Amino acid sequence: MAAPHQGTLLIRGGLLADAGIRRAAPADILVRDGVVRQIGQGLAAPEDAEVIDASGLVLHPGLINAHTHGHGGLARGQGDKWTLELLLAAAPWISGNRSLEDKKLSTLLCAAEMVAKGCTAAYDLYFEFPLPTRDGLDAVAEAYDEVGMRAVIAPMVADRTMYEAIPGLVDAMPDALRATVTAMRARPPEETLSAMGQVLRHWRWAGRDIRAAVAPTIPHHCSTAFLCGCRDLAREHGVAMHSHVGESKLQALTGIRTYGRTLLAEMDAYGLVDENFTAAHAVWLDDEDLKRLAERGASVAHNPGSNMKLGNGMFRLRRALDLGVNVGIGTDGVNSSDNGNMYEAMRLASFTSKVQVPDPARWASVEEVYHAATLGSARAMGFKDIGAIAPGMKADIVFLDLHALHWMPHHWTVNQIVHAEDATAVRHTMIGGRFVYRDRRHTTLDVAKLAPLAEAARERLEALNATAHGLFEALEPVVASFCPAMAARPYHLNRYLCEAPAAQI
Repeated sequence: MAAPHQGTLLIRGGLLADAGIRRAAPADILVRDGVVRQIGQGLAAPEDAEVIDASGLVLHPGLINAHTHGHGGLARGQGDKWTLELLLAAAPWISGNRSLEDKKLSTLLCAAEMVAKGCTAAYDLYFEFPLPTRDGLDAVAEAYDEVGMRAVIAPMVADRTMYEAIPGLVDAMPDALRATVTAMRARPPEETLSAMGQVLRHWRWAGRDIRAAVAPTIPHHCSTAFLCGCRDLAREHGVAMHSHVGESKLQALTGIRTYGRTLLAEMDAYGLVDENFTAAHAVWLDDEDLKRLAERGASVAHNPGSNMKLGNGMFRLRRALDLGVNVGIGTDGVNSSDNGNMYEAMRLASFTSKVQVPDPARWASVEEVYHAATLGSARAMGFKDIGAIAPGMKADIVFLDLHALHWMPHHWTVNQIVHAEDATAVRHTMIGGRFVYRDRRHTTLDVAKLAPLAEAARERLEALNATAHGLFEALEPVVASFCPAMAARPYHLNRYLCEAPAAQI
């Protein structure tokens, strides 16, 4: 992120959101060198303080996006009626042939949107093909730094293609198409692990609160040796690990067929699941899986928007919380959800917990959802000093305008943040005591200049990826028929095995 504000600020006259009380109460906030030092009413302004008038504003901690994809910025709005597997099949078309400038621009578009919508930190699983590179991930980090956000950047890696990872998919293809996808190969595992090691050894952004992590993208897309290699790299460099686990029913079925146990059980058997591990989506994790996550101190990144758009189902938020799992909330990538609005993600997280069962006692509360999108996501990212406005915490603060219509009248602050706010009331976003978005304008970049750059990139990449687009059009009917048919087989949460023996799946 950009350097925190060096100096003293007194934020005076705002209403401080607090999940413990129904309506935000007046509070002054003293910030020194980017950190909250004191909170109270009628605080005296130190001589060197800049006084910020927050009258008519509700203040809440910056929202934290527990799971997104910066590479999605230039692929927004590409698909509809796509399953997860169709999205993966489309990846070479919608994300291929990116230059360094494209990689930075794609991330800039995402980060700029998040900041304007009250988000101050993000866990970004970034995809580079065929290998993660120091230059490429540097460009991604530069984008977050330029916008002023905190981030954890985890390059997504695997040593199997989707076509190798899904049993029977290649066999279902016509001969010519089968030959094409059979020729598609991930780089050898040792080459990918070596590239990851280079990235981690030379990471230069940690002092800016932009950290590196490791993301074996989907467990069954990785050999056991490759998963263990990712585990060893993460431990060697003291970084976190993040993976899409049980996102789709097809993934869950493939795990049972491949390993005779769930994907998370397989990962846990090799020591990948610990307090530094985050399972993204987790829609198809059973109770034993959730208990494993809780026992290991691991986290879930709940992405309700993409879970629904891609037809993957609804994460059991209430059950996960009851079993003691730390849950953060994410938007997923804008190529699948299709925005970076954490207010929407909170609202959908609340609604999807409620629509699953008719008993309100089994729904998540607004306080729990708010906690997940702040402190829960911060914990998933490995940050202990963001996610709350309190002495000793970094001053990541969002200012909401009470003159917005959806705040008239102001009854229950956290309820309205979760259920009514849509980001249109965001007046300012502060990160580390520095306004990165003030009076509804970015202070660190000229957003108007991004639009022509994005359109030029779209036009150029459409031409460069025309062949990949044609391949996707050939693959689409096969993937769209085979994968849902396989996913239609019986599978029940809270059992390790499907109704049919694994050999018959």
